[in-house]
Formats: sequence, structure tokens, C-alpha cells
Amino acid sequence: MKSAAALRNFLLVVVLCICPLAAADAVEEFRLDNGLKILFIEDHKIPLATFQIWYRVGSVDEPAGKSGMSHFLEHLMFKGTPRYGSKVFSNLIQRKGGTDNAFTTRDYTMYHQSLPSDSIQLSIELEADRMKNLLLDPKELESERSVVMEERRMRYEDDPQNLLDEAVLATSLEVQAYRKPVIGWMSEIIDLSRSDLADYYGTYYSPDNAFIIMSGDVRPDKLMPLIKKEFGKIPPAGGKLKRIKTVEPQQKGEKIVYVEKESAELPAIIMAYHVPSFPDKDSAALDVLSTVLSGGKSSRLYRSLVYEKRIALDVSADYSGLYCNPFLFQLSATVAPGKDVKEVEKALLEEIGKLSKEPPSELEVQKARNQVEASFIFARDSGYSEALYTGMFEVVGDWRLRDKYIEGIRSVTPEAVRDAAARYLTTQNRTTGYLIPGKPGGTNE
Repeated sequence: MKSAAALRNFLLVVVLCICPLAAADAVEEFRLDNGLKILFIEDHKIPLATFQIWYRVGSVDEPAGKSGMSHFLEHLMFKGTPRYGSKVFSNLIQRKGGTDNAFTTRDYTMYHQSLPSDSIQLSIELEADRMKNLLLDPKELESERSVVMEERRMRYEDDPQNLLDEAVLATSLEVQAYRKPVIGWMSEIIDLSRSDLADYYGTYYSPDNAFIIMSGDVRPDKLMPLIKKEFGKIPPAGGKLKRIKTVEPQQKGEKIVYVEKESAELPAIIMAYHVPSFPDKDSAALDVLSTVLSGGKSSRLYRSLVYEKRIALDVSADYSGLYCNPFLFQLSATVAPGKDVKEVEKALLEEIGKLSKEPPSELEVQKARNQVEASFIFARDSGYSEALYTGMFEVVGDWRLRDKYIEGIRSVTPEAVRDAAARYLTTQNRTTGYLIPGKPGGTNE
């Protein structure tokens, strides 16, 4: 009888053989005279539609001393226009049986709604209105500032692991704008003014800095006239759009950072390495490398550190290439009770060393390729998620890069995995962060 892991791997292979890429749904592309791009992904199986509007603005675009502005503005986008007051947007969507939300990243901010398809025109009208008519009422702004600050406290100040990750990021990246937390530094959130936010909104929330994706039970011939009517009259930002371009210098030696936190129950470690992003030729190998290291309980890191040596409670290798700029490959682990963080660090470095010298087996790489590809396919199992992945590739270059991504994964060889480990996972390219459980008064036993 096959083990659960063996059966799971067998099923992955079967799925990938049946649908070699579950051919990506066809995308129709339109563009208005003011620069707004619109993408349609039709799927008429059920009467449900998704509307997403993506603004090419995130924490990477924030001026020095103004961190958190993109995320703060995302909150304020729900606080009303002269036509629709505070919270009216979400209430109108919910009355139609829909849902709505938004999120901010380093590279973009995205707002989305899912509605019965016969009501999706509501999204078009509401999003066009708040693209140009946001109130930024001072009272709402101060109220929302308190909400954002509390969110910051919960996510970072009260979460030792996230605090360590933030410190490693800020230490490893000296000048590259990804070093800032998307939510912002607390001292800078406090100082963001209405004029700061109004200028930022007026520059980046423009049709030539945005694109729309509509997926599901949508018909371009019926919806494009309404999109042109609502969005076509909004002027482009044109020359006001300015990108802050920073290039991280090559790291010349290991950096080390310690975070001591009284609320931390166990030590932890993060090791971060500078790596390229998609579609760089090495990005696919890095993706497969991360899966070889930590793609489930049979992976190298889990088997060695958690199962055999029992020195870590959890361990992971994380790489995402879907960024507009080079970013980081991270290894992280939580130290098991009674074990030493240096022992965990040594074990992590030993596993990296093995892969840097000796390529993994073809079977190991095939399994990792299958896992990456299956995850990519299964993550796009709804109209919303298909639109989401389409948008993510559009942000980094072009939505058509979806197919290139899978082609790259399928072409990764064991030698490519070894070469990526040897090229990037080096001492001089590493920043190591240690989480130290603190004692009251700032002392350790």
C-alpha cells in the first residue's frame, strides 16, 4: 500500500499529465485613450463576476520619511466621496450579495469585488468615482490613522517573528526601497499629513497608472461601453508620474542582526540572501530550490532539522520571484525547546552546502517541479484567483508571462538547482537574524 506522501506525489503527476498547464484562460485586452488597460477573462459556467482594479503603486514608491502611505491610502479609499459617504461603498456591494476588499504590497495596491454578474456594473461605477473623487476627510483620516497604528502594533510590535523578519529586511537591503515594511514605520505613520496623502493620491491613482481585470461571467461587448463612460473622462497623470528607482549594491560580507523580545517564547533564526526576480533566468531554479529544501515533510530541511535531529519545531525556505525588483531568498526556523540556535544555524548551512556542491537527484527535482506547477494550477481555481495571477504577471511585465513561468519551471535541471544554490546562498550574500527571548529589564540568563 502506498504511503500518504507517495500517493500525494502520484496524484500530482496524474493531474499534470491530464492538464499539462490547464491551459490559461483566454484574455482579451482593451485600452482607453487615457491609458487605462482593461483585461477580460470570460468564464460563463456560473453567474458570478469579479472586478479588480490594480494601481501600480506600493511601498516601493513612497518618498523617504513617508513609509506606510500606500497602505494608509488603501484604508482611506473606503472613507467616501461626495457622492458616496464613508462605508457606503462596501454596504452597496453587500446589498447586492457581493464581497469586497483590498490589499497593498511593495509593488501595487489592488481593490476587488465579487458580485452576481448582473450587478457587476456597480463595481465599475463605484471604482471610477473613487479614482477621482476621494474626500480624505480630516476626521476620517485621524480615525483611520489609529486603526493603522493598532494594526502595526498587532502585526509587528506584538509578533516577535514578524519583528525579526522586519529587522532582517531592513538590514539586508541598504538602499533598495523594499527594505521598508508595507505597513510603514510607526514614527512615520504618525506624521503622515492630509496633504501628503492627497498629493500621493492625485499622482498615482490615475488611469494611466492602473489596469482593470474582469473575470467570470463577463462580456466585453456589454461592459466596455460602461467602462469608457465612467473611466474614459478621467484625465491621466502624465508627467506627474515619477518612479523612485533604487538599485541595491552588491553585498560584500555577512550582516548580522539581533532582536531581543520579552514576549518571544523560543529563539528563531532567519537567513536572507539577495536573489533576482522573475523573469530572470535563475528565478525558476530558485523556485525549485526552495521546494527541494522545504516542500513538505519529506523535504530536506524538515527531514533533517525537525524529524531526524529534532532541533527545530518548524523550518522553511521561501522564495517568490513575482516582484518588480530583485528581492530575497529566506531560510527560517524556530528552535526547539532546550536546543541552541547556533546548532540550528549549523544544520541549515550544512544542507545549503550539500546542495551547493552536489545536485539533487532527478527524482527529487521532478517532485519539486510537480509541486510548484501543481500549486500554480490549483491556486488559479476560481475567477478571482485566475484574475489575481494574471494581474501579478501584468505588474512584473506582462500578463502573457504566465506561460513563460511554467515553461521555466519545467526546464529546471538538477544542475541548475545546484548552480543557483552555489551562486546565491553564500556567506558574503547573507544577512542572518536571531530572535532572542528577552528577560524583563533587558537581561538574559
